[in-house]
Amino acid sequence: MRKETTTVVAGRHPERFGGAVNPPVVRTSTVVARTVAEFDTINGPDFDGLVYGRLGTPTTRALEEAIEAIEGGAASFVYPSGLAANIGAIMPFVSAGDHILVTDTVYGPVRRFLTNLLARMQVETTYYDPALTDGIGALMRPNTKLGYVEAPGSLSMEMQDIPAISAQAHKRGIKVVMDNTWATPLYFDSFAHGVDVSVQSATKYIVGHSDVMMGIVTTNAECKPLVKRCRQDMGQISSPDDAYLAQRGLRTMHVRLAQHARAALKLATWFAEQPEVARVAYPALPQDPGHALWKRDFTGASGLFTVLMKPQPEGAIAKFLDGLAYFGLGASWGGYESLVMPVHPEKIRTATRWTHEGAVLRFHAGLENEDDLLEDIQAGFERLRGKA
Repeated sequence: MRKETTTVVAGRHPERFGGAVNPPVVRTSTVVARTVAEFDTINGPDFDGLVYGRLGTPTTRALEEAIEAIEGGAASFVYPSGLAANIGAIMPFVSAGDHILVTDTVYGPVRRFLTNLLARMQVETTYYDPALTDGIGALMRPNTKLGYVEAPGSLSMEMQDIPAISAQAHKRGIKVVMDNTWATPLYFDSFAHGVDVSVQSATKYIVGHSDVMMGIVTTNAECKPLVKRCRQDMGQISSPDDAYLAQRGLRTMHVRLAQHARAALKLATWFAEQPEVARVAYPALPQDPGHALWKRDFTGASGLFTVLMKPQPEGAIAKFLDGLAYFGLGASWGGYESLVMPVHPEKIRTATRWTHEGAVLRFHAGLENEDDLLEDIQAGFERLRGKA
């Protein structure tokens, strides 16, 4: 079964729900047993069915089953946000006195968690240049327990050599966690490239409609018990209503992603030809520094890319952005709508120095007609140039 078909059929069991095409919303807290023997079974360590609402219901389990099938992992676990999933993928593997390696392009809220909370638990973090491959081994210590990768970085779009980093980590018994939100499991097979735990902000392309916060962690067989126990201990779970909406979005993700990518490539190609643009960061572009890695390891691209502008007169960037009709000024991405936001990599980098001097604009190409989006951008550049 190809992955596009898997997104449509996985996790669906009409025979369990009277023939209903979609798994229904099952809301519950308490689950009652009919006998003492059944109660003991439900509360046993190996029972994988309905136990208590905090541990999931048939609705959340249906979504997890679908993601497991698409990712090719041993188990998936839903969380109430992407950040919660990132944290839920890190915490099972570290204790006081441990050390972790994290790409310098890591999602900003994850960096804050590492700085504000994990450091207080006496876990040390070293941030590394995402361009490191074999050289990353020199940063690994006897107490290094985890390597954290993200490709491409969600602000500046640097690629990473995931197989090379994973190989170096596994030689030393270090687990590898990857944030795979940009490509999704449709366009990057984390486990085939050496990753042990794959994280997605399901808020983005899985949900796809900008109305649910959710994260999903998928593990290999070895890591499954640790991640499962940690989620239970932390009391993390998404609501069945949110899981239902995520399943609904999942069924069309492969169709939406293809359109997002087409629009993004068209827009990124146009931006790259403008004299006001220093560079467009989008791995699907042949001139992108990470294109070779993307072409080798990935099977597609999504709708997120970054434009590095040359220095402009004061107020010019605001004139460009303020008048856009179809690009909302907002954070997040992966929904049906187009978005743009100024970003500031120079404020969060610690292992690498961000030297670009112009504005940095992150765009998400939505599902609007791509010619309308391009005309909107072109009109914006006329304002930037003082011609409108």
